[in-house]
This record gives sequence, C-alpha cells and structure tokens, in this order.
Amino acid sequence: MLFDLGGVVLGSPLHAIARYERGRGIPDGFVNRVVVATGPSGAWSRLERGELGMDAFTVAFEAECSVAGHSIDARAMMGLLHAESQPRPVMLEAIRRIRARGLATAAVTNNWVSDAEGTRPLRPHFDAFIESCVVGVRKPDPRIYRIACDAVGAEPGESVFLDDLGVNLKAARALGMTTLKVDEPVSALRELERVLDLPLLPEAGAPQPG
Repeated sequence: MLFDLGGVVLGSPLHAIARYERGRGIPDGFVNRVVVATGPSGAWSRLERGELGMDAFTVAFEAECSVAGHSIDARAMMGLLHAESQPRPVMLEAIRRIRARGLATAAVTNNWVSDAEGTRPLRPHFDAFIESCVVGVRKPDPRIYRIACDAVGAEPGESVFLDDLGVNLKAARALGMTTLKVDEPVSALRELERVLDLPLLPEAGAPQPG
C-alpha cells in the first residue's frame, strides 16, 4: 500500500495554493501552470528533488512566476502550504488497520528538505518513507514508485497507490499498480475498502479517531 502525503494523509497543498491565489487576485491555477510549464528544470521540481534549498527556491520561483505574468511571495505561499499540512485522523486510522492485517505501507511524497522535518512524526505510521528530496526523483517519475515497492518488498502489480493528482496516478498505473484518486478522504477510503475487502472506516456512531 502506497500513500501520497499532501492531499491524502495530510491536508491538500492545492487548497492552500488556491487560497493564496484568491487572496492575491491571481488567476486560479496559475501556480500549477508555472510548475508544469517549467518542467523538470524548474524551481519547484528542483526543490522537490533536493537540489535547491528554500532560500534559492523562493528567488527562482518568484522569477519564473514574474516571467509568466504575476508576482508572488513564494515564502508566504509556502507558509500556507505548511499550515494546511495537518494529519487527517481518518487516514491514519485506516493505515493502522491496514498494517494490523499484515499489509506493508509506504509514504511516497514529493517534498523538500525543510518540509521533511515537519513530516517526521508521520514516519512511525509507515513501513517505508520515500521522500523525493532524499531519493532525488519525484512523482510522476516511475523510478520513485519502484523505489517504494522495493522498500516494502512488493511488485507494482501487487500494490495500491493513493494520490490526489491524476498525473501521478497515471504513471503508477502504467507500472501495473491499482490506483485510487483522493478528492475527499472518506469517499476514497470507502473505495479502498472495496479494493482490499477490509473495513477501514469507523462504524457509524463509534468514536472518531483523533
């Protein structure tokens, strides 16, 4: 079992970015379009591969955004992302139940060096913790999925991967993985229950994890 962090186990960074864009009067989706347009050589990709620190990233990404037509305060935006990245208790409980049945779990996250410290408390919830800034490759590069599968001793065709971004899921699916898109955690876990034939959500009226 492979889990993305932001937008799956944690609150969604996409929501934080959208909130920043609205607050600054920037068109919806602008930041993501800059990330996609600049590609592997762009500041965001280099940050997530561990090639840039936060100070260098903010300078480079602000320059890329300016060229694309809008000025941003990258450090302020990243602060919103950090604030949004709170654990989802229902997901942590599901992961606990999955591991209790003997299934190995891995976190597979695109992150950066300073962000890695913030995710440290999550490590005990997983059998393996694969971070783009550590392994030097980022989703959707197929190599990061193979690293994760090797870490838990599973073949891609035996694995299930949850992510909130279609581009990441497409790459995993091409390797033979079963993939689930997470738009809302409870709905995604209901679908995962059907895939695994395993109860993952608290019963109605039962105390909620927290």
